[in-house]
Amino acid sequence: MITSRAVSALIGVLALGLWPLVTGSFGVDLVTKTMIYAIVALSLELLVGTTGLVCFGQAAFFGLAGYAAVKLSPDKDAASLWWLLPACMAVGAGYALFMGALSLRTKGVYFIMVTLAFAQMAYYLVHDTPLGGGTDGIYLYVKPVAEIGSTLLLDLDKPMALYYFVLGSLVASFVFLALLLRSRFGRALAGIRVNEQRMRATGFSTYPYKLAAFTISGAIAGLGGFLFAVKDGFVNPELLSWHFSGAVLIMIILGGLGHLRGAVIGAFAFALLQELFKSEAVFGAFAKHWLLGLGLAIIVSVALLPRGLIGVGELLTHRMRRTPRNR
Repeated sequence: MITSRAVSALIGVLALGLWPLVTGSFGVDLVTKTMIYAIVALSLELLVGTTGLVCFGQAAFFGLAGYAAVKLSPDKDAASLWWLLPACMAVGAGYALFMGALSLRTKGVYFIMVTLAFAQMAYYLVHDTPLGGGTDGIYLYVKPVAEIGSTLLLDLDKPMALYYFVLGSLVASFVFLALLLRSRFGRALAGIRVNEQRMRATGFSTYPYKLAAFTISGAIAGLGGFLFAVKDGFVNPELLSWHFSGAVLIMIILGGLGHLRGAVIGAFAFALLQELFKSEAVFGAFAKHWLLGLGLAIIVSVALLPRGLIGVGELLTHRMRRTPRNR
């Protein structure tokens, strides 16, 4: 039986698939970037909304994978997508495993501060050492390709090919997490979020579950970092800044915690709000103060929609079901 949620998800994927047919290069680039943000938001949703771990270091997994995409690519030849993508995801997962193994021994605000500290360590690693090119960043001169023998299957240097590859990556990430949350592992994570002490009393060793969730989250954020590096052909330390970790956290709160759809909706809402307040055509000279407008909009949204944007849809659906049909 096809549910209304599945139908809405299919409509969303179809709309994204048709989007390049009705817009120009700017629209394609904007939605490509937003879908990458949505992938990173999904990775954080696994920690915050599902497991109850408020991580403030998601930018580290994202940024390190982006740097890995550039550093591992040859200067003059295209790297193979078959090994470069898994390698970048492994970098994100590896740092998440390292961070989680130590930070998960703390709780509450201490956990938040420790994850932030680990993220800042990664930031200063690329900011203050020749490894990451300092504040200037480093460039990806030749983007990766997917080949079988001598047959070229995918060239990510082409905007349309990259767009649909990012769309496929977003759908794959969403489906993977949806299946994961329905498994025994996902139900254990939900139990940890509700009452970790009770889970321990029933015989669950919660630490390995949380560490596994942390590692999976790092791998998915690493996927986003790889895609962002390929899209821009450039990485700099700002990808690892705490500002980006905060932005991703705002995305999932804006969309609605506890829902994968909320993470995707929140990422699109955040990106659209950014573009709206940056528009001089709409706000004129005030557009240079777009951060102020964005902040006020987010405060109003959180105040009026405590369950996030996903709660609006659920409320409308509930009211429609309760409305008696005309006879």
